[in-house]
Amino acid sequence: MTEKKLVCVSCPMGCELTVVLEGKKIVSVSGNRCPRGEEYARSEAVEPRRVLMTLVRVEGGRDRVVSVKTDRPIPLRLFPEAMARVRELSVRAPVTIGTVIEENFLSTGANLVTTRPAR
Repeated sequence: MTEKKLVCVSCPMGCELTVVLEGKKIVSVSGNRCPRGEEYARSEAVEPRRVLMTLVRVEGGRDRVVSVKTDRPIPLRLFPEAMARVRELSVRAPVTIGTVIEENFLSTGANLVTTRPAR
């Protein structure tokens, strides 16, 4: 059995969590002061997820790049593949906040959307 120590970021309390794993199976979670902590620990210990935030090239406009993010967390293990895909993308100006650059990004169910306008 192995132990993973985590700090929960689901709420401002910042509980120090301990997850006991047997292989990839979670045996126990302790240290959480609310149900969200246990949910966070179970997700983070097995498959960490993050919102990807980066830049995409803009063509035909004044701005050279526009900031983008996934509209929900994606598996952290996909970040190298995600960045390789982002380097292939470009968007034609003008774009508005919330423009979907790519639906179902890397088959994760998350959309890649702009976070600011670009002219």
